[in-house]
Amino acid sequence: MINKSRSAAVLIGLLATTALIGPAPARAGDDTPETPAEPPKVELVLDVSGSMRARDIDGRSRISVAQQAFNEVVDALPDETQLGIRVLGATYRGKDKKQGCLDTQQIVPVGPVDRTQAKAAVATLRPTGFTPVGLALRSAAQDLGTGSTARRIVLITDGEDTCAPPDPCEVARELAAQGTRLVVDTLGLAPDEKVRRQLLCIAGATGGTYTAAQSADELTGRIKQLVDRARDTYTATPTVVGGAAECANAPLLGPGVYTDREAFSEHRWYRVPVRPGQELRASVSVALDRPVNPDYGVLLRATATDGRELVRGVDAGSGRTDVISTGLRWSAAEDTPTPSPSGTQTAETVCLVVSNSFAARPGTQVTPGMPVELTVDVVAASPAPDGPDLGRGWALLLLLTLAGLVTGLVTGLLTRWWVATWREN
Repeated sequence: MINKSRSAAVLIGLLATTALIGPAPARAGDDTPETPAEPPKVELVLDVSGSMRARDIDGRSRISVAQQAFNEVVDALPDETQLGIRVLGATYRGKDKKQGCLDTQQIVPVGPVDRTQAKAAVATLRPTGFTPVGLALRSAAQDLGTGSTARRIVLITDGEDTCAPPDPCEVARELAAQGTRLVVDTLGLAPDEKVRRQLLCIAGATGGTYTAAQSADELTGRIKQLVDRARDTYTATPTVVGGAAECANAPLLGPGVYTDREAFSEHRWYRVPVRPGQELRASVSVALDRPVNPDYGVLLRATATDGRELVRGVDAGSGRTDVISTGLRWSAAEDTPTPSPSGTQTAETVCLVVSNSFAARPGTQVTPGMPVELTVDVVAASPAPDGPDLGRGWALLLLLTLAGLVTGLVTGLLTRWWVATWREN
């Protein structure tokens, strides 16, 4: 009886395990993105004004830390990325403000980089003059030109513009309004509130990010991230959209890439129509463009219009410390759609809600919200294959039965041997 019971238990366990695991889920076809028609282009804009002589970053001058960071970035630059370098306040040593506020030059043209030449050009820089940030941004935009993919300017400065007009915030808004597909990321080297506000304004106007760099490692790492991000461009600029506080008033989105901003601990809603036989694929990324407390996360959920949750995505790391992302997939075939009065099946409206658990550190500005990028796609559904058909899988069933019997027999023999040995001892 013991042997028979063990055999039956083993057989049932093996059958249950096989039924639960089943075959591997079907994988959707790889959607290989189109290769951009042109290489990614980035221009680094470095402040070389007199204040860059200050020795308050790891006991070194700000300019020496920036030069080291530039050298490491140039060495690690991807071959396909075209890089340019522009400086401001680097040549005029006089007191004439009108003359000094024209002091900006491109020392490395945008294009394939000669690493030796680029590092030599940066090594000769010495802190000198005024800080014409607005003029330098306008000139950098001209250096990058126009095209089908986004361009990036990375501005590194330790002070606010001392030459306005043009005001750098107004220049950033002007460039964004021109539809130049230009993103400006800013890096602040001094813990100054006025500088922080100005750099936040510049970044916010163009969909970029602001970061305060307090060490050489932070500066180098952040520039590398921003330069590398230039490769993640789209052939079309993300569409600006404003999420709503509830699904009923949310904007209706089709397949595409969208950009928005979300406040700390906020929920933003969007709507996507999905027809029977289609699959919704959505992902969201939130950029950490300011200091936040640890223990944070991003959640993307798909719900029905009645509030019933369909699926949710869990935030996942990508190896980058400046972005947190999550995604989800949901097929309209999973639920039975409601037919219309005419008898035809209509599209079901799926509500997407982006939530975050970010909390600002003391003194961190909470407006504008964190940059959000939402990608939406609707494709033909890829249903999973049917489960194992044990009614026709007689060979598999026979094999499992024999395995259970052999296991039970071996277990019984071992048990009898152990009992006999125990009694003798």
